[in-house]
Amino acid sequence: MAVALIKERYQNKVGEVILGATATEGGTRTSVIKVGGDAALPFLHFEGKIDNRAVIAMEVTDIPPAWNDIVKSQFGDVINDPVAWAKKCVEEYHADMIYLKLIGANPEGENRSSEECAKVVKDVLAAVGVPLIVAGCEDPEKDNELMAAIAEATAGENLLIGIAEQDNYKSIAAAAMVHKHNVIARSPLDINICKQLNILISEMGLPLNRIVIDPMIGGLGYGIEYAYSIMERARLGALANDKMLSMPMICTVGYEANRAKEANAAEDEFPGWGDLNERAILWETLTATALLQVGASILLMRNPAAVRLVQQNISDLMEGA
Repeated sequence: MAVALIKERYQNKVGEVILGATATEGGTRTSVIKVGGDAALPFLHFEGKIDNRAVIAMEVTDIPPAWNDIVKSQFGDVINDPVAWAKKCVEEYHADMIYLKLIGANPEGENRSSEECAKVVKDVLAAVGVPLIVAGCEDPEKDNELMAAIAEATAGENLLIGIAEQDNYKSIAAAAMVHKHNVIARSPLDINICKQLNILISEMGLPLNRIVIDPMIGGLGYGIEYAYSIMERARLGALANDKMLSMPMICTVGYEANRAKEANAAEDEFPGWGDLNERAILWETLTATALLQVGASILLMRNPAAVRLVQQNISDLMEGA
Protein backbone atom coordinates (compact mmCIF):
# COMPACT_ATOMS: atom_id res chain seq x y z
CA MET A 1 0.00 0.00 0.00
CA ALA A 2 1.38 3.40 -0.97
CA VAL A 3 2.00 5.81 1.90
CA ALA A 4 1.27 9.47 1.30
CA LEU A 5 4.18 11.77 2.12
CA ILE A 6 3.14 14.46 4.57
CA LYS A 7 4.48 17.84 3.52
CA GLU A 8 4.90 20.88 5.75
CA ARG A 9 3.24 24.06 4.54
CA TYR A 10 5.24 27.25 5.09
CA GLN A 11 3.95 30.82 5.13
CA ASN A 12 7.03 32.47 3.69
CA LYS A 13 10.49 31.85 2.29
CA VAL A 14 13.99 33.08 3.05
CA GLY A 15 14.75 36.42 1.43
CA GLU A 16 17.03 36.47 -1.59
CA VAL A 17 20.16 38.64 -1.70
CA ILE A 18 22.05 39.37 -4.92
CA LEU A 19 25.81 39.86 -4.63
CA GLY A 20 28.03 41.42 -7.25
CA ALA A 21 27.10 43.44 -10.33
CA THR A 22 27.98 42.95 -13.99
CA ALA A 23 28.94 45.74 -16.40
CA THR A 24 25.34 46.24 -17.46
CA GLU A 25 24.42 46.68 -13.78
CA GLY A 26 27.13 49.23 -13.06
CA GLY A 27 29.85 46.86 -11.81
CA THR A 28 32.69 44.80 -13.25
CA ARG A 29 31.79 41.24 -12.21
CA THR A 30 31.59 38.49 -14.83
CA SER A 31 28.81 36.86 -12.81
CA VAL A 32 26.58 37.52 -9.84
CA ILE A 33 25.61 35.29 -6.92
CA LYS A 34 22.10 34.84 -5.55
CA VAL A 35 21.78 33.46 -2.03
CA GLY A 36 18.71 32.62 0.03
CA GLY A 37 15.26 32.30 -1.46
CA ASP A 38 14.61 28.86 0.09
CA ALA A 39 10.94 27.97 0.49
CA ALA A 40 11.57 24.96 2.76
CA LEU A 41 13.98 23.62 5.34
CA PRO A 42 17.46 22.90 3.93
CA PHE A 43 17.48 20.45 1.01
CA LEU A 44 13.93 19.18 1.58
CA HIS A 45 13.24 19.61 -2.11
CA PHE A 46 9.92 17.76 -1.90
CA GLU A 47 8.49 20.46 0.41
CA GLY A 48 9.46 23.61 -1.40
CA LYS A 49 11.76 25.18 -3.99
CA ILE A 50 15.44 25.62 -3.17
CA ASP A 51 16.60 27.54 -6.21
CA ASN A 52 19.96 28.89 -5.05
CA ARG A 53 22.68 26.56 -3.86
CA ALA A 54 24.90 27.44 -0.93
CA VAL A 55 28.18 29.06 -1.99
CA ILE A 56 31.76 28.99 -0.74
CA ALA A 57 33.79 32.16 -0.28
CA MET A 58 37.49 31.48 0.24
CA GLU A 59 39.26 33.73 2.71
CA VAL A 60 42.10 36.00 1.56
CA THR A 61 43.90 38.53 3.75
CA ASP A 62 45.72 41.69 2.71
CA ILE A 63 48.82 40.72 4.69
CA PRO A 64 50.09 37.18 5.45
CA PRO A 65 47.88 35.73 8.20
CA ALA A 66 48.90 33.87 11.35
CA TRP A 67 47.20 30.66 10.23
CA ASN A 68 48.46 27.15 10.87
CA ASP A 69 51.01 25.71 8.46
CA ILE A 70 48.63 23.01 7.21
CA VAL A 71 46.45 25.63 5.55
CA LYS A 72 49.20 28.06 4.55
CA SER A 73 51.34 25.39 2.91
CA GLN A 74 48.59 24.66 0.36
CA PHE A 75 48.79 28.18 -1.02
CA GLY A 76 52.55 28.59 -1.28
CA ASP A 77 54.03 32.02 -1.99
CA VAL A 78 50.75 33.59 -3.14
CA ILE A 79 49.81 34.02 0.50
CA ASN A 80 52.08 37.10 0.41
CA ASP A 81 50.10 38.67 -2.44
CA PRO A 82 46.32 39.04 -2.01
CA VAL A 83 45.77 39.52 -5.74
CA ALA A 84 47.60 36.32 -6.75
CA TRP A 85 46.02 34.51 -3.80
CA ALA A 86 42.50 35.51 -4.85
CA LYS A 87 43.18 34.41 -8.44
CA LYS A 88 44.40 31.02 -7.24
CA CYS A 89 41.28 30.55 -5.12
CA VAL A 90 39.03 31.27 -8.10
CA GLU A 91 40.98 29.66 -10.94
CA GLU A 92 42.37 26.59 -9.16
CA TYR A 93 39.97 25.96 -6.28
CA HIS A 94 36.82 27.30 -8.00
CA ALA A 95 35.69 29.53 -5.15
CA ASP A 96 32.28 31.09 -5.77
CA MET A 97 33.32 34.30 -4.02
CA ILE A 98 36.35 35.88 -2.35
CA TYR A 99 36.19 36.89 1.32
CA LEU A 100 38.81 39.63 1.66
CA LYS A 101 39.75 40.37 5.27
CA LEU A 102 41.71 43.60 5.77
CA ILE A 103 43.71 42.65 8.85
CA GLY A 104 46.54 44.95 7.79
CA ALA A 105 44.43 47.96 8.82
CA ASN A 106 44.52 47.05 12.51
CA PRO A 107 46.01 49.96 14.52
CA GLU A 108 47.90 47.47 16.69
CA GLY A 109 49.45 45.89 13.60
CA GLU A 110 50.51 47.51 10.35
CA ASN A 111 47.84 50.22 10.69
CA ARG A 112 47.38 50.52 6.94
CA SER A 113 45.40 53.51 5.76
CA SER A 114 41.93 53.34 4.28
CA GLU A 115 43.40 54.42 0.95
CA GLU A 116 45.89 51.52 0.96
CA CYS A 117 43.16 49.05 1.83
CA ALA A 118 40.81 50.42 -0.83
CA LYS A 119 43.55 49.90 -3.41
CA VAL A 120 43.91 46.26 -2.36
CA VAL A 121 40.17 45.76 -2.76
CA LYS A 122 40.18 47.37 -6.20
CA ASP A 123 43.19 45.31 -7.29
CA VAL A 124 41.46 42.10 -6.24
CA LEU A 125 38.30 43.18 -8.05
CA ALA A 126 40.36 43.74 -11.18
CA ALA A 127 41.98 40.29 -10.90
CA VAL A 128 38.89 38.11 -10.43
CA GLY A 129 35.37 38.16 -11.83
CA VAL A 130 33.49 36.72 -8.85
CA PRO A 131 31.67 38.86 -6.26
CA LEU A 132 33.56 40.02 -3.17
CA ILE A 133 32.90 40.01 0.54
CA VAL A 134 35.04 42.62 2.32
CA ALA A 135 35.50 42.78 6.08
CA GLY A 136 37.59 45.09 8.24
CA CYS A 137 40.18 44.48 10.93
CA GLU A 138 37.88 44.02 13.97
CA ASP A 139 38.80 47.43 15.40
CA PRO A 140 35.42 49.25 15.51
CA GLU A 141 36.71 52.81 15.13
CA LYS A 142 39.08 51.94 12.30
CA ASP A 143 36.49 49.79 10.56
CA ASN A 144 33.98 52.64 10.45
CA GLU A 145 36.48 54.79 8.57
CA LEU A 146 37.78 51.89 6.50
CA MET A 147 34.48 50.51 5.23
CA ALA A 148 33.15 53.98 4.38
CA ALA A 149 36.18 54.54 2.15
CA ILE A 150 35.95 51.12 0.52
CA ALA A 151 32.22 51.41 -0.08
CA GLU A 152 32.80 54.71 -1.88
CA ALA A 153 35.79 53.45 -3.87
CA THR A 154 33.84 50.40 -5.09
CA ALA A 155 30.45 52.00 -5.71
CA GLY A 156 28.45 49.94 -8.17
CA GLU A 157 30.16 46.63 -7.38
CA ASN A 158 27.41 45.49 -4.98
CA LEU A 159 29.84 44.11 -2.40
CA LEU A 160 28.92 42.37 0.84
CA ILE A 161 30.65 44.44 3.53
CA GLY A 162 31.00 44.16 7.29
CA ILE A 163 30.95 43.75 10.04
CA ALA A 164 27.85 45.57 11.38
CA GLU A 165 27.18 44.82 15.04
CA GLN A 166 24.72 46.13 17.61
CA ASP A 167 27.17 48.71 19.00
CA ASN A 168 28.81 49.53 15.69
CA TYR A 169 26.42 49.37 12.76
CA LYS A 170 25.47 52.91 11.79
CA SER A 171 28.51 53.96 9.75
CA ILE A 172 28.78 50.65 7.90
CA ALA A 173 25.05 50.46 7.18
CA ALA A 174 25.08 54.09 5.99
CA ALA A 175 28.04 53.43 3.68
CA ALA A 176 26.26 50.41 2.21
CA MET A 177 23.06 52.37 1.74
CA VAL A 178 24.69 55.37 0.03
CA HIS A 179 26.93 53.32 -2.29
CA LYS A 180 24.51 50.43 -2.88
CA HIS A 181 26.28 47.54 -1.19
CA ASN A 182 25.06 44.77 1.13
CA VAL A 183 25.81 44.37 4.84
CA ILE A 184 26.78 41.51 7.14
CA ALA A 185 24.80 41.88 10.38
CA ARG A 186 26.58 39.97 13.15
CA SER A 187 24.97 38.96 16.44
CA PRO A 188 26.55 36.84 19.22
CA LEU A 189 24.51 33.61 19.04
CA ASP A 190 21.41 35.41 20.26
CA ILE A 191 18.19 35.35 18.22
CA ASN A 192 16.78 38.46 19.92
CA ILE A 193 19.89 40.54 19.25
CA CYS A 194 19.85 39.22 15.69
CA LYS A 195 16.31 40.49 15.14
CA GLN A 196 16.95 43.79 16.89
CA LEU A 197 20.04 44.50 14.79
CA ASN A 198 18.15 43.79 11.59
CA ILE A 199 15.39 46.14 12.74
CA LEU A 200 17.90 48.90 13.52
CA ILE A 201 19.66 48.56 10.18
CA SER A 202 16.41 48.45 8.21
CA GLU A 203 15.11 51.52 10.06
CA MET A 204 18.10 53.42 8.71
CA GLY A 205 16.73 52.75 5.23
CA LEU A 206 18.77 49.76 4.07
CA PRO A 207 16.37 47.25 2.47
CA LEU A 208 16.05 43.81 4.04
CA ASN A 209 17.24 42.22 0.80
CA ARG A 210 20.63 43.84 1.37
CA ILE A 211 21.25 42.21 4.76
CA VAL A 212 22.99 38.89 5.41
CA ILE A 213 22.96 37.43 8.94
CA ASP A 214 26.17 36.27 10.64
CA PRO A 215 24.94 34.34 13.71
CA MET A 216 28.53 33.79 15.00
CA ILE A 217 28.96 30.05 14.84
CA GLY A 218 31.20 27.69 16.78
CA GLY A 219 33.47 25.07 15.24
CA LEU A 220 32.94 21.32 15.42
CA GLY A 221 33.11 20.35 19.10
CA TYR A 222 33.34 24.00 20.18
CA GLY A 223 29.78 25.23 20.29
CA ILE A 224 28.47 24.11 16.93
CA GLU A 225 25.44 22.51 18.61
CA TYR A 226 24.33 25.83 20.09
CA ALA A 227 25.05 27.65 16.82
CA TYR A 228 22.97 25.02 15.02
CA SER A 229 20.02 25.61 17.33
CA ILE A 230 20.16 29.39 16.84
CA MET A 231 20.35 29.03 13.06
CA GLU A 232 17.48 26.53 13.13
CA ARG A 233 15.31 29.02 15.01
CA ALA A 234 16.20 31.70 12.48
CA ARG A 235 15.29 29.48 9.53
CA LEU A 236 12.00 28.40 11.11
CA GLY A 237 11.25 32.05 11.90
CA ALA A 238 11.87 33.01 8.28
CA LEU A 239 9.54 30.29 7.00
CA ALA A 240 6.92 31.39 9.54
CA ASN A 241 6.98 34.90 7.99
CA ASP A 242 9.19 36.69 10.53
CA LYS A 243 10.59 39.37 8.23
CA MET A 244 13.42 40.25 10.62
CA LEU A 245 14.81 36.71 10.41
CA SER A 246 14.18 36.21 6.70
CA MET A 247 17.75 36.81 5.53
CA PRO A 248 20.37 34.37 4.24
CA MET A 249 23.05 33.32 6.74
CA ILE A 250 26.84 33.50 6.43
CA CYS A 251 29.17 31.33 8.56
CA THR A 252 32.85 31.85 9.44
CA VAL A 253 33.72 28.17 9.02
CA GLY A 254 37.46 28.51 8.34
CA TYR A 255 38.10 30.76 11.31
CA GLU A 256 36.18 28.66 13.83
CA ALA A 257 37.28 25.22 12.61
CA ASN A 258 40.96 26.08 12.40
CA ARG A 259 41.25 27.48 15.89
CA ALA A 260 40.09 24.16 17.37
CA LYS A 261 42.71 22.13 19.19
CA GLU A 262 41.92 19.11 17.06
CA ALA A 263 42.83 21.03 13.89
CA ASN A 264 46.26 21.97 15.23
CA ALA A 265 47.57 19.38 17.75
CA ALA A 266 50.34 17.10 16.42
CA GLU A 267 49.80 13.35 16.17
CA ASP A 268 52.67 12.58 18.58
CA GLU A 269 50.87 14.68 21.20
CA PHE A 270 47.57 12.82 20.73
CA PRO A 271 48.32 9.52 18.91
CA GLY A 272 44.70 8.42 19.01
CA TRP A 273 43.59 11.43 16.99
CA GLY A 274 45.26 10.25 13.78
CA ASP A 275 47.08 12.14 11.04
CA LEU A 276 46.96 15.92 11.57
CA ASN A 277 46.62 16.82 7.90
CA GLU A 278 43.56 14.62 7.45
CA ARG A 279 42.13 15.73 10.76
CA ALA A 280 42.46 19.43 9.92
CA ILE A 281 40.73 18.92 6.57
CA LEU A 282 37.90 16.95 8.13
CA TRP A 283 37.44 19.43 11.00
CA GLU A 284 36.72 22.25 8.59
CA THR A 285 34.71 19.98 6.27
CA LEU A 286 32.43 18.65 9.01
CA THR A 287 31.91 22.11 10.48
CA ALA A 288 30.79 23.32 7.05
CA THR A 289 28.57 20.35 6.18
CA ALA A 290 26.78 20.50 9.53
CA LEU A 291 25.95 24.16 8.96
CA LEU A 292 24.69 23.46 5.45
CA GLN A 293 22.07 21.21 7.01
CA VAL A 294 20.65 24.09 9.04
CA GLY A 295 20.55 26.70 6.31
CA ALA A 296 23.94 28.34 5.79
CA SER A 297 23.92 30.17 2.46
CA ILE A 298 27.55 31.38 2.43
CA LEU A 299 30.43 29.39 3.91
CA LEU A 300 33.66 31.31 4.56
CA MET A 301 36.42 28.71 4.22
CA ARG A 302 40.21 28.45 4.25
CA ASN A 303 41.49 24.92 3.56
CA PRO A 304 41.40 24.13 -0.19
CA ALA A 305 41.15 20.38 0.46
CA ALA A 306 38.10 20.97 2.67
CA VAL A 307 36.62 23.27 0.04
CA ARG A 308 36.72 20.48 -2.55
CA LEU A 309 34.88 18.08 -0.24
CA VAL A 310 32.22 20.63 0.66
CA GLN A 311 31.71 21.59 -2.99
CA GLN A 312 30.91 17.95 -3.72
CA ASN A 313 28.58 17.77 -0.72
CA ILE A 314 26.66 20.82 -1.94
CA SER A 315 26.33 19.31 -5.41
CA ASP A 316 25.04 16.03 -3.96
CA LEU A 317 22.50 17.82 -1.77
CA MET A 318 21.21 19.91 -4.68
CA GLU A 319 20.59 16.93 -6.96
CA GLY A 320 16.93 16.89 -6.02
CA ALA A 321 16.41 20.55 -6.89
